[in-house]
Amino acid sequence: MNPEQSKPILSGSFANTVLQGDCIDIMRRFRTGCVDFVLTDPPYLAHYCSRDGRRVANDADATWLKPAFAEVFRLLRRDSFCVSFYGWHQADKFIAAWRDAGFRLAGHLTFPKQYPSAERLLRYQHENAYLLAKGHPARPEHPIPDVLEWKYSGNKWHPTQKPLCVLTPLIQSFSRPGDLVLDPFCGSGSILLAAQNERRAFLGMELDPTYFEIAQRRLLPRAA
Repeated sequence: MNPEQSKPILSGSFANTVLQGDCIDIMRRFRTGCVDFVLTDPPYLAHYCSRDGRRVANDADATWLKPAFAEVFRLLRRDSFCVSFYGWHQADKFIAAWRDAGFRLAGHLTFPKQYPSAERLLRYQHENAYLLAKGHPARPEHPIPDVLEWKYSGNKWHPTQKPLCVLTPLIQSFSRPGDLVLDPFCGSGSILLAAQNERRAFLGMELDPTYFEIAQRRLLPRAA
């Protein structure tokens, strides 16, 4: 990070931006309470490797977990929501990090798949996320179900790419048009694209330079 990138960011000029680097370092440059909603898909701590050999940065190291969500909590404005996907086998670590940061567990979401991600003792055919609350957010005008259908994204852009069909209802329910949506683990930018499609401002951060470049391309006007 060059000296210009290390300066604090205090204005709204960062909206609709993707930043490349360690999200903890980047988030520390932002003022408290500048984000309206957080939707994120962090590494699951699963040592993941896709069938075509792609990996996820920091997926074997939990040292980032607590400091990252401490910063997420700080940046989120009072009485707002965060939705975070997580790895079920590391649920204790994620829940501890969220609670240490100050979040209250407000709900649990399940996304059943028509296909297994892996087959071991079971056929693993669902994803999970927690609804986390900072303070006491208002009830959504139209609450969504806690089970949402999953459609295969094809994983064209990222090995753990989330489909827009599950991201869009979350953005619609827990934020409003014009709000700033943060994803500090943005990968190829699917959450940011869903926010953009729903007329929200977005702010993304990605450690891997390859996925950072993909996210930037996808978020250009008329991106696919």
